[in-house]
Amino acid sequence: MTSCFAQEKFTVYFESKKFELNNKENTKLSTWISENKSNKIVAIHGFTDEDGTSGFNDTLAQKRVNCIFNAVKNQIVIREDFKTRSFGESFEQSKNKAENRRVVIYYILEIDLPREDEILGIKKEIVKEQPRPEIVYPEKLVFENPNGTKSEFKLDHAFMKKVGEAKSGEKLIIENLNFVINTFAVVNESRGKLYELLLVLQKNPSLKIEIQGHLCCMPIDRADLSTQRAKALYNFLLNQNISKDRLSYKGFGSSQPIYALPEKDEQERAANRRVEILIVNN
Repeated sequence: MTSCFAQEKFTVYFESKKFELNNKENTKLSTWISENKSNKIVAIHGFTDEDGTSGFNDTLAQKRVNCIFNAVKNQIVIREDFKTRSFGESFEQSKNKAENRRVVIYYILEIDLPREDEILGIKKEIVKEQPRPEIVYPEKLVFENPNGTKSEFKLDHAFMKKVGEAKSGEKLIIENLNFVINTFAVVNESRGKLYELLLVLQKNPSLKIEIQGHLCCMPIDRADLSTQRAKALYNFLLNQNISKDRLSYKGFGSSQPIYALPEKDEQERAANRRVEILIVNN
């Protein structure tokens, strides 16, 4: 972490062959700590003069580093991968021996913390997001209706792709999903919309949704029909082995109309009478 030398630094000095600070330097360190509570330490380096053997000086430099680290560790934030280095006497010595017996704290000011990695010269690895593999759906489905008849349904690939690629928090209307009047039974002509949603959930195993029912016309949903219609889709998906952990449902009655009540015409009533899909996770 050589780039830390360009950062703010604070130095304390030791007496010859000592690894504890004298009163003067200890007071200086305490003052620095109190004034730098919001800053962040990124490295602590220790040094000695050339008196004594190299082995002795290496150990002494490390002890000096440990002394300072223990003094600051519970007082100031320290970078998790911060560096401690004990140079001993293996650096360019000053002619003034007292200047060589030191520990240097390198730190970043609070105002610069948002640029911490940049300041330290740490380049974040850019991970390219892999594109999702394209999902291929059949052109049409043939399925059996509750009354025993069979229906052929051309799948709406654009809608299915939109659901599969939607972000968390997005809402999508299931167009052309119609119910028998005043019931929660899906008309045969619309049952293909259930299978579109089923196929998307099967092909996107991380997808979680909330099914939301809405009504038109009446300000109060006395029969809780909006909830029952949302639940009808929920039960269909459960019966097709979609995990209940990925599904939820809710009815809103006429509390969230697209067009104000009373609606002006059938077009507005049809728009308010809808089922939406809220993407919970994708």
